[in-house]
Formats: sequence, structure tokens, C-alpha cells
Amino acid sequence: MSEKSENITARDVTQPTREELGSAVDDMRDSVVAFTYDGDRSSQDHLSGAPEERDLVLGEDDPRDAALAEHPLTEDVAWTGRIFNVDRLRVELPDGRAAIRDVVRHPGAVAVVALTEDGRICLVRQYRTALGRVTVEIPAGKLAPGEDPLECASRELLEETGMSAQKIAFLTTIASSAGFCDELIHIYMATGLAFGKSDPDADEFINVDLVPLDELIDAVLDGRIEDAKTVVGALVCDAIMHRLTPGEDAEE
Repeated sequence: MSEKSENITARDVTQPTREELGSAVDDMRDSVVAFTYDGDRSSQDHLSGAPEERDLVLGEDDPRDAALAEHPLTEDVAWTGRIFNVDRLRVELPDGRAAIRDVVRHPGAVAVVALTEDGRICLVRQYRTALGRVTVEIPAGKLAPGEDPLECASRELLEETGMSAQKIAFLTTIASSAGFCDELIHIYMATGLAFGKSDPDADEFINVDLVPLDELIDAVLDGRIEDAKTVVGALVCDAIMHRLTPGEDAEE
């Protein structure tokens, strides 16, 4: 044993006392209580606004919305990934208390409802590791920094399916999961399709299907399609088709 080792005092290797451990646990518990409201709700003293019968008013357009706002106090990057980051925010709630919000910061994405002349929708089949199975989705991809969403839609459609479109029209934008992620997905409809050579990313392995629109709508309504952008894209496409031909249902 070295001289340095012999000089180590008993205090240097002493385990924390029960009192010290208890104090540390109490401090941790106090911190959790300060930022967590899904457990003990005994201190909650506010209610949701009473239901009102009214015309639709979008978020931020109602004067009462200002009283719902949370005000960021601090924001730190908790984790940095290849596609997105996770930031931890400390916010002030409307009643003055503080809370922690973990937010996924995503650059945004596009998705494309590619419709053939005979009424078929292009779907891609991919294995999704997060779900542990193959899913059926409309083509989609992440926006590059500063990339125009319309140009991204053309690029992703060609890369994933080998298709180019004469016309691409904007349909809608959706927030994929507003509770914890700022990702916005811009959905487009592509028509006048021509088929060429695909060029998927190195880690993308894809099969491409062309399925009748009505079959896709049935699968959506039956709950057999779980991908959110595909559900929205299919329903919007179906609604547009019915508005363009309003008399068909009445004639049948």
C-alpha cells in the first residue's frame, strides 16, 4: 500500500449518513413537486373555462387566449440529435408558478398526396423502428435548413418514389404532436405524375404502392392507418374530390 493510500482518513471513505441521504431525498422531492402537476393536485385552485356555444375562433384570435400563455424563463439544449434537438424550458404558468417543459425542436417536414389520373394514391412502405413494424404512409421528408417547402415536396416525392409532378398544390399544415414537439408538416397534392428513377437516402428502404383513393379512405375510417400525416392527407384529398364533383353522391 502506498504512503498516499495509508494517509486516507476514515472521513474520506465514509458513506453518507442516513440524515444526509434523507435530506437529499427531501430536496429532490421538493424539486419534483415544484415542476410536476400530474401527481398530487391538492394545490390546484383553478378550473377550465366553462363551455361556450360559439363560432369557431382559432388560437391567438380570442382575447381570452392571452391569459393562457406560458412565458419562457430559461431554455437549454438537453440533447442534440442528428434530426432534432430536445430543449428543456422553465416557464412561468398563467398563475405565476414555474413548470418544466421538454420540447423537441424539429426543422419541419413535408408530405405529398400523389394522385394518379385514374384516382390512385401513392403510398410508401417503410420499417419504422420507433413502432417496430412496417407502416404505410404518403411520401414525406424533413426540410433542409432554409429549404422552401414546395421544393422539398418535389424533391422528396422524386427521391422516395421516382415520381415527378406537373402540378403541386398546397393542402394544409399540421402540427404533428403539439404537446411536446414544434414540428410542422406541410402537406401538398401532386398531380400530372410521371415515373422515373427513385433515389432514396442511404438508410431508407422503401416499397411503393399505388392504391385506389376510396380504399385508403376506408382504411383511414376503419382505424387501420395510424400515420397522422397520411390520415389528414387522405381525408383532405377526399374532401377536395367531393367538392369538385358535388353531384356524384346525389346521383348514386
